[in-house]
This record gives sequence, C-alpha cells and structure tokens, in this order.
Amino acid sequence: MLHRLDLRGRDLGDPAERARLPRPAPAGAEPVAAVAEILAAVRERGDEAVCDLTERFDGVRLDDLLVPSHELHAALDALDPAVRTALQAAAEGIEDFHRDQVEADRTYRRGGVVVEGLHRPVDRAGCYVPGGRARYPSTVLMTAVPARVAGVPEIVLCVPPGADGKVPEVTLAAAAVAGVDEVYCIGGAQAIAAMAYGTDTIRPVDVIVGPGNAYVAVAKRLVAGEGRVGVPSAFAGPSEVVVVADASVDTDLVAVDVILQAEHGPGGLAWLVTWDEAVADAVVDQITVQVEASPRRGDIESTFAEGGYAVVVDGPEQAIEVVNLIAPEHLELLCEDPSSLVGGIRHAGAVFCGPWAPASVGDYIAGPSHVLPTDGSARFGSALTVSDFTKHVHVITLDRDALLEVGPHVEALATAEGLDAHADSIRRRRERTA
Repeated sequence: MLHRLDLRGRDLGDPAERARLPRPAPAGAEPVAAVAEILAAVRERGDEAVCDLTERFDGVRLDDLLVPSHELHAALDALDPAVRTALQAAAEGIEDFHRDQVEADRTYRRGGVVVEGLHRPVDRAGCYVPGGRARYPSTVLMTAVPARVAGVPEIVLCVPPGADGKVPEVTLAAAAVAGVDEVYCIGGAQAIAAMAYGTDTIRPVDVIVGPGNAYVAVAKRLVAGEGRVGVPSAFAGPSEVVVVADASVDTDLVAVDVILQAEHGPGGLAWLVTWDEAVADAVVDQITVQVEASPRRGDIESTFAEGGYAVVVDGPEQAIEVVNLIAPEHLELLCEDPSSLVGGIRHAGAVFCGPWAPASVGDYIAGPSHVLPTDGSARFGSALTVSDFTKHVHVITLDRDALLEVGPHVEALATAEGLDAHADSIRRRRERTA
C-alpha cells in the first residue's frame, strides 16, 4: 500500500542523498503549455471561451456563469441544521483567529522624518474553491473569511460545476455564511483566467487565492507573472501530510491520519516517518484495512501510488531532518513528546501536536486558513493570512531641517548612480534655504 523507504545510516546532509528522496512529479512542460492555451483563449474570447472550456472539461454547458445571490441564502436556509451550525462555528473561529492578524497603522519618527505606515485592503479578491472529487465549503470559509476580515470590499468566488451544472448547495451556503459577494460556476484554469483578465460577466480581481490541482496552481503563477494579479508566494496544490510517529500513539490513529489528506486524490503525498520498524509494519497493516473499507479508496490509492511512503529513520533528529527536506503542507507529530521536536521544525505549512490534534481539525475549525504551502513551498511560503489581501502604503513627510540633514546623502548616492535629476531635486531645495 505504501512504498517502503529505509533511511537509517544515510547522511541526509549529502546533496546526493537528499536528491534521492522521492517527491511527486512537478508540473512539466505539458501542463504549462495547456494552461497557457487556456489563458490565451479566455483573454481573447472571454465568456465564450469560459463556457466552451467548461463544457470540454466539466461536461456541462452553462447558460449563466453567475449564481444569483438569492440561491446562496436559499441554500443556507435549506441546509441541515447540524451542518449549518458547524459552518457558522467554523466561520466564527476563522474570523476570530484572523482578527488578531489585522495590523494597526503605525507612525515612525526619526528627527524631522515622519513615515506613516498604512494598511489598505485590495479592492477585489478572487477565491478559488476546487470541486470534482469532493465539495469544499470549508475552503470557502478559509479564503473568504480572511478576505472579509482584511476589509476587502468585494469578494468573488469561483467553484467548478457539478454534473448537474450547478455549484453544490453546501458550498453556496458557506458562501452566504462567509459574506461572499459574487459566486461564479466555473473551475479550473479558465476560472483563474476569468478572474485575472475579466470577461463581459466577471470583472477582474486584484488577488487570487485558494488551492487547486496542478493546472490551477500553474495558472495562478502564470497570470501573476504577467503582472495581472497578486497571488500568495506559496504553491497551493495537491494536498500533503507527513506523520511522524512512535509507539506511544495507537496505530489506528496514525493510519487514519496518513490517509486523511490522501482522500483528496492524486498528486500529493502521504508519508509515515518513524524510528520504530514495528510501528511502520503495524501502521501499514492498519492502513490496508482502513483503505479497503474507505468509500474514497480510489482517490487514496492514487495518491499512495506516487506519493505514499512508510519511512524508517535512525531517530527523532533524522525524522525532523526529513520533515525539513520535504517541507510538507501538514505535519503531524504523533509521538510521546511532540513539543520537544517543534523547535527543530523550519519548513512546514502547519504542525499538529499530539494524538488529540489531527490535521482534520486544522482543515475545518482550528482558526488558521487551511490554504497552506505545498510542493516544498513551505521553505519560503506560509498559510494564507490577512496580509495576502492587504498592501502597505508609506506616507513620508520631512520638515526643512530634516531635508537639510539627509539631503547631502541623497545627493551623493544619486550622483554615484548617475541620476542627475535625483540629486538636483535636493540641490534646488538646499539652495532655497541658503
């Protein structure tokens, strides 16, 4: 079920050894070329191309891309009370957590130099929520709620249509709870293109956030590279989990946590890392039992086929070394003293400590966004935060004495760079004070 990998005695400080660590295959030239073709079609033909591509990839022909707002509230009213309560509880927790991230405007003074640091939200944010293999109302909350907390005036949501040509009702209900302004029934790279370039129906946005498959992730990078929109630095692609475990936690709990992110389907990774070979054997056996009984067996097995590994290491120190090399989206520490390992972790999207904190809690209700860095981008990227929807604007004021004090430095540096007008802008002001 899981590929076995024995790293005992291997020096992971050796670049050659590190290069042997398996990873899901990165998006190659074929996906990039396919996405570029989709982007060009939407840029040139707008709504017509979006509808054609939706029919091609999702098998439905749409008459209207926009979901009427009354359908969001109708879906919320019709929702199972327990699910509605859960959505509202999750939204409240996410909002409360992200309110703590909102930065106040600040003023910096150095003599007569005054710099006001202002935080301003973007005008319009685009949130992408995947579909196809599952429904993700939680991702609506995890993207739209932080945007709303940031103060974004207009929040746009794109969701792929189901087989019936509609957005699932529970997803629409989540959009109502999150305060989404516009919902469009489109997915894939064409949704990213529509939000980036705009069409007759969809006005362009300033930032695009949210997870997706490799095509969606590539599309976001390409439109950001064109300077069309902002996207978070992290690569939010197929889901990943690394579970570090010892014999202190029941193997059935370890097994289900290795499985849980693999439910999302192929392209991600699911690793068990342990320094106890008996634990590896027992967890693999338990995974086999659980997967055989799972209604999402096909998705789980497709993830395991390329990205599923049971890894045996020398000890906790080497386990954390492996974690930092993989830089996983989700990291679970199911061991006797998880807090003792946290200090060594440098690269992970989110860390879950102990048997009572599975990654599923983070996926739904802990508070931080579950839009996390994948594909190793936890080396430089982070979870989606309020800051992904805001900009820093600096307002700079100098009095006369301050300009006279710093002016010579500006002149010297501008002259060294050959920028005469820069230097002259200071010189002319100094002459007026003579």
